[in-house]
Order: sequence, then C-alpha cells, then structure tokens
Amino acid sequence: MLSSFRRSAGVVCLLTALLIGFVASARLALAQQSLTVAKLEEAIKSSIQLKLADRDIATFIAKVKMSERLSPKVVEDLQSAGAGPRTVAALTLLVTQSASLSPAPAKMVMTTQLPTGPPPPSDAEKKRILEDTREWALNYVKSLPDFLCMEVTRRSGDQHFEIGSEGSWSPLDRLIEKLTYFDHKENYELLQHNDTALIGKTWETLGGSISRGEWATLLGDIFEPSTNTDFHWQRWGTLRGHLTDVYEYTVQQQYSQETIGYGDPPDNQKITAGFHGLLYVQNSPKNVVLRLTVIPDIPPSFPVQDIDQIVDYDYQDIGPEKFLLPLHSQVKMRNGHIASLNEIEWRQYRKYSADTSIKFDTDDDKPLSDDKTKEQPAPGGK
Repeated sequence: MLSSFRRSAGVVCLLTALLIGFVASARLALAQQSLTVAKLEEAIKSSIQLKLADRDIATFIAKVKMSERLSPKVVEDLQSAGAGPRTVAALTLLVTQSASLSPAPAKMVMTTQLPTGPPPPSDAEKKRILEDTREWALNYVKSLPDFLCMEVTRRSGDQHFEIGSEGSWSPLDRLIEKLTYFDHKENYELLQHNDTALIGKTWETLGGSISRGEWATLLGDIFEPSTNTDFHWQRWGTLRGHLTDVYEYTVQQQYSQETIGYGDPPDNQKITAGFHGLLYVQNSPKNVVLRLTVIPDIPPSFPVQDIDQIVDYDYQDIGPEKFLLPLHSQVKMRNGHIASLNEIEWRQYRKYSADTSIKFDTDDDKPLSDDKTKEQPAPGGK
C-alpha cells in the first residue's frame, strides 16, 4: 500500500510539472496575440479539465488581450463549468476592459434538435400533478405494509478530493443490515461488515458516515404545506421506462427540518439547512415520486460541505401486492479534501411476520445495472 502511494505521488508531481510548463507556454503565446471569446472559453475549459490551479488560471487570464467584447453571461457559464473564484474575478475584470470592443458573433444553433418529450403540460396540469403528488407523499408512510428487507451500503472514499471533480473513489467497506419496518417504524440490525458476520453491534461502533430516513422523511419535509416549498416544472425525463415530470424545488432555511450533524459530543456541531433539488414524478397512472435529489445549502464555515443525495424509488413485490419503495440511494459529502461516497441498495423485500426469516445471499451482491439507476432520454413528442 505504501509503495503504491509513493507511485501515485510521483505521478502527481510529474503532472504538476507538465501543467506548469503548459501554463508558461500559453502565457507567452497569449502575450503575442489577441483572443476571441470562443478561444478564451476553449482555453479556460481545457485548463479546468486539466485541473490547473485556480491561481494559475487567473494569472493566465491577466495576460490576455481580447479582440471581442466578453459578456457577463460567458463568465457565468465558465463558473458553472468549474472556474474558481480567482478565475471568475479575473474574467470579470476582463469584461470591463473589453466593454468598448465589438460583441462576439452569435453562436450557430442547430435548427434540427432531437425531441425531448411531449409538449410541456399547462400551468393547470402542473398544479394538479403537484397536488396529487403532495397527497400521495403525505400519506406515504400510512400506505406502507410491515416488511423486512436487506440494506446493503458500500462506502468509498477519496483522500485527495478536488473540488468540482467527480472524485477518485477507493472502496472502503460494505455494511449489510436487516431493516425491519413494523408499525410505521424502522429498526436496523447490523449483520455483516465486509465478510465478517456481526452480532449485537451497530454501525456507530464501526464509525464512518451513514444515511437514514429515505422511507418518508425527505418526502414529508418537501411536501408538508408549512415548508412552503417552491416548485418549478423543468423538463421531461425517463426513469426505468417511466415518463416523468421533472420539477425543481427549493426549501428555505427558515422552513427546513434538514438537520446536519458533525463530530461526537461534546464537540459535535449541528445546523439546520435549507435545501434544493429535483423531483422526478411519474406521469401516469399515478403521480408518485420515482427519484428525489437533495442538496443542502450549507454555510461555508461548517466542516462538512457539498452534500449531494439521490434516492430512487421503484415498485417492489411484498406478498401479492406491489408497493413503491426505496431501490437505491447515493450520498456524497466532503470535509476539506477528504470526501466520502455511500451507495445504498435495498433488496429481498419480504412481508413481515413474527416468524419471517431473511438471509443475505452473496450471489445477490452485485451493484444495480445502469438501466435501473441512469436517466434515459425522454421519448419524442407527437
């Protein structure tokens, strides 16, 4: 493990040296010519993909002379693409410096686009969909039967996480728990850690991050009228073969019940954060949630940042009936440059009774296929 770490460190040092050389040569070239907006965008996006330091990109921009006017919209787009605060500040200065120049030519837009779904629903239809979904969400817990299932959590980490990147994840461990849902309450029993069977232990004794409350807490927080959630229809989507209405939602901090904790008593910290995300609502036959994303709005001073959660719901057989229950969840978060990723799956749903037994089958220990977790393009309109 140690030798492997040394090799990785050597690669990082070599790559850094190469990138410094790249920046130096680019500065020299830019000192000799003016750039169009398109060329500037291309240079900055390439620098972001190469993971150049924000400071180096900003210095790079300070040497640029524009041949066209740089608009604030381009700066916003580059910030969305991953440009850091120093880069954005340098670009903002360039907007001012280039204000007297001619505007950049309009980008060519393809006149033939792939269909992205049926025509958007009317405002009345959007409202009706949300009201139907609210009624379902607030009664969700009452509609669930008593059941058992297996909850499998695969935990991964990135010790050198680069902010704005997808992360380079290394597997850490795997937890297998039996979840009993009885009388509308959840109970977890830790059965296995990696390949070691456990008796009488909880996940707290193992440490690390864990996620709870996927069953109904999130749905209730969003659709409870007192939360004053703001909804906006965004687009069509397709999940597991179902056409969905994709809504953006926002819950302000003063109405939120989203509590985030860090550390152990007596030094633990806790905040209540506003949050936002997307709702994928099945278009028919019922307006129910098939996917929910949650991004808390965390103040910069809090140790844990960039929390991002996805919860997928799918129809499961429990006895002779089908119920919409959690299928998969993904939770990301970071503390400085140390990040964690939890992939959670629920399997082997069974109707609960006092003598029901359930045993984890190692043959079932495979991640879900992409067709279960990836969004597909919406079908074409009529």
